[in-house]
Amino acid sequence: MSATSPHMPSGGADKQILHIGIGSFHRAHQAWYLNRLIEQGDTEWSLAAGNIRNDMSAVLDCLARQNGSYTLETVSPSGEREYEEIRAIRSVVPWDARLEALVQAGADPRTRIISFTVTEGGYYLDQQHRLDPGHADLASDLEQGTRLTIYGAVAAILRARVEGCATPVTLLNCDNLRSNGERFEGGLLEFLERRGETELRRWVVDNTSCPNSMVDRITPRPGEEVRERVKAATGRDDLCPIMSERYCQWVIEDHFCAGRPAFEKAGAEMVESVLPYEEAKIRILNASHSCFAWAGTLLGLQYIHEDTADAEIRQFALDYVTDDVIPCLSPSPIDLARYRDVVIERFGNPHVKDTNQRVTADGFSKIPGFIAPTLHELHQRGASLASTAMLPALFFQFLLRWHKGELPYEYQDSVMDETAAHAVFEAADPVAAFCADRVLWGALAGNAGLVAAIRQAVARVQAWETSRR
Repeated sequence: MSATSPHMPSGGADKQILHIGIGSFHRAHQAWYLNRLIEQGDTEWSLAAGNIRNDMSAVLDCLARQNGSYTLETVSPSGEREYEEIRAIRSVVPWDARLEALVQAGADPRTRIISFTVTEGGYYLDQQHRLDPGHADLASDLEQGTRLTIYGAVAAILRARVEGCATPVTLLNCDNLRSNGERFEGGLLEFLERRGETELRRWVVDNTSCPNSMVDRITPRPGEEVRERVKAATGRDDLCPIMSERYCQWVIEDHFCAGRPAFEKAGAEMVESVLPYEEAKIRILNASHSCFAWAGTLLGLQYIHEDTADAEIRQFALDYVTDDVIPCLSPSPIDLARYRDVVIERFGNPHVKDTNQRVTADGFSKIPGFIAPTLHELHQRGASLASTAMLPALFFQFLLRWHKGELPYEYQDSVMDETAAHAVFEAADPVAAFCADRVLWGALAGNAGLVAAIRQAVARVQAWETSRR
């Protein structure tokens, strides 16, 4: 079936989740959970999936040719590989500039949940969690009615839904964003307010819910070798297989307004609040992931597992978590020291081959999202910033390499203002200019203690980098 047809046979499912952002992570995570339910005989729900941007047309086309099915390869730290055919996607939504097919799928009365993965930087929020219309795509959606962002797309879907079935729908954020459901809801309501869509805003308040969730599964971009292994192991010449680590976690607040699949039967954790889980994951896993990737890149390493094998890089991450994060998050229902060790063990899986290039992407959203909250808490307590300051210092040195054109790969950052970033290193005092950025540091921007801590950390990083060349 070609990707020009938005709907495929539902296979008997009478309720649908529309997922926006049909990348590798969604196919290894949310689709995998629903597939587990289907394999248990629960065929009440199916997935429709599409994209806002036309950057994955080849994947959409391949999925459509395979009727939405694909192979997931998972690998354990010991190298044991397993293969599953995922059949949860029953409708591949083709991309078009006005997203008409996506809007049609979202307005379908069978659609009870609209979920999305558009990366941390795709929400265009400032330090006060308000929309930042300085971003061109967001400004275009606000002023010209385009559909380039998740807000423009969802607003168009909900407008069509009101005109059609007018039934409630849950909006489920699946990105690595703290309080992701609340922040998306706030952004959407502000978007509609700025557009003057008072009636639609009122309908959204009354007829949608936006539960917070926490997602976790390391999923590298699949290379050609994945397709070769899948064919050798299964006999299937899969056009769009993916691979991930064996570990998988999904914690979801059980606040759905239009029904939901029995995700708990597939291994998801349905809770009243995700806060302790997401704080541990964001500050320990996500921040450490970036730490390893930035440091490894400075040494010319390519993969995360290579970074974790380096004793000095490993110590940077261990000091950050042990000295600062665990005290900040204690007491916790989670064994934080054990979680730290499991995270580093997962990063050390040599068979996943997760690249530093993938993990370093969108660094400008990771400093305020993953690292700055710990610095803020340490500052409020009057504690030393030294261990945590090493992470932004590594990012500073990484950006300096980017500024000089010395990175071993192309750096992609959907949030970074390239002109402003280059200007940091042309300033009389680059560290002070870096620490003055309110997008990165919020209320700590320009703080003398922050500047001093990061200046010392940058000097340490530069000395370390020189000693390792």
